[in-house]
Amino acid sequence: MRETRDSGKPNLQISVNNLCLDMLGSRVLDQIDLTIDQPGVTMILGPNGAGKSLLLKCIHGLLSPTQGSIGFNGLNGNPKQAMVFQKPVLLRRSVMDNMRFADQDRQTQSELEQALDSVQLLEKREHPATQLSGGEQQRLALARALLTKPDLLLLDEPTASLDPASVLIIEKLIQQATRQHIKSIFISHDIGQARRLSADVIFLNRGLVIEYSDAAPFFFAPHSNEAKAFLSGEIVL
Repeated sequence: MRETRDSGKPNLQISVNNLCLDMLGSRVLDQIDLTIDQPGVTMILGPNGAGKSLLLKCIHGLLSPTQGSIGFNGLNGNPKQAMVFQKPVLLRRSVMDNMRFADQDRQTQSELEQALDSVQLLEKREHPATQLSGGEQQRLALARALLTKPDLLLLDEPTASLDPASVLIIEKLIQQATRQHIKSIFISHDIGQARRLSADVIFLNRGLVIEYSDAAPFFFAPHSNEAKAFLSGEIVL
């Protein structure tokens, strides 16, 4: 069983109640019941086709579940959310214009430049965003998301196929976001990354929650055969 940690201040709580999702006549998420209330990074792991991205999109409101509900507690009203996709969605404008578009608080030029500097893109602030490398585009997408000062940051394999330098920058920003009390839910296929970043782990397979626990017991001694096989690098069907 997952233990709840007392951080000394109220945490965002995400309640997923009997969530089911049907697509093209098939049930792709089945009776998902979760209470996510840990600070830090909740990692969603599982094989391809497990339903990880679908669950993330349901939490973000991009997909409406066939049945069930998702609720948020611990804040006044719904949390401010931002999502970073595996493939960045950028405006066909300059790097700085992408930041200005996301800037809801009318921050100063210096603050915008500081945000770009945090992802090592300050020198490319007037560069067309869509002409950046893949790693640079994803770093810009994350900087833009964090600029909105979200309570909840959702990340769908943000470092897949990126260069190591970009992966390192993104991981450091996620760790910094955690220190700033931003809750993150992160999908990854990189077990090493999951070990580095996660506070707790949701393991999905075939649209079902197979395990949900704190990170340390999950990686040390998972309960299910599916999770054991997944962590051992075996193919999980």
